Amino acid sequence: MTLTLTVSDEVRALAPGFTHVVVEAYELTNGPTTEASSALLDDAARRLAARLDGRAPHEDPHMAAWREVYTAFGSKPSRTRNSAEALAKRALSGAGLPRVNVLVDVYNAISVAHLIPVGGEDLDLIQGGMRLVRATGDEDFVTVAGGEETVEHPDAGEVVWCDEAGVTCRRWNWRQGPRTRLTEGTVSGLFLLESLAPMPVAEAEAAAAELAELLEKFSPGARITVHAPHSATA
Repeated sequence: MTLTLTVSDEVRALAPGFTHVVVEAYELTNGPTTEASSALLDDAARRLAARLDGRAPHEDPHMAAWREVYTAFGSKPSRTRNSAEALAKRALSGAGLPRVNVLVDVYNAISVAHLIPVGGEDLDLIQGGMRLVRATGDEDFVTVAGGEETVEHPDAGEVVWCDEAGVTCRRWNWRQGPRTRLTEGTVSGLFLLESLAPMPVAEAEAAAAELAELLEKFSPGARITVHAPHSATA
């Protein structure tokens, strides 16, 4: 793939059961939420409810594993939930899942249906390679607060995704920064599916395959590659 993703030894030591699967896509077509992408989210919520069978999202073994890892790097998982648990909680509530744009709807649907954290980055906005590291605390995370752009810094030891320009996602997969997010103008995207034991690697790969199929459906003619998980670099 044209973009290199690396996972630091410190993160590997923290979560030895970590696996990530990458879906790389070019010539995508994005736009506002459609009836079809909205229906996909509704179906994902139904699949989630069947999967949990009355349990709360944090009672799922995969979500419990993420909570343990969050605690291990100093984050409070009941306050800063991983992205999949946060979406699942919304899906099961009266609020329902957010409608953002077609590409975000598609990867959120996969995240909810499979109960796996999924992120989407605009490849044209990533600077250099992407790295999953434990932060020093000096890195910049550009976000929006009160309608205005502001710079935050991660906690020392916090797990973050970053590129050459700074942090792209805080607390592993808790909050993505606006700099690299998928917008209606996005044409090239990188989708990252992240799993921990006890989720079988095959299940993460199945989620990635379903995501690729949906991207092809919503962006006919797109060039899509699913990269098999690797121990250190995708």
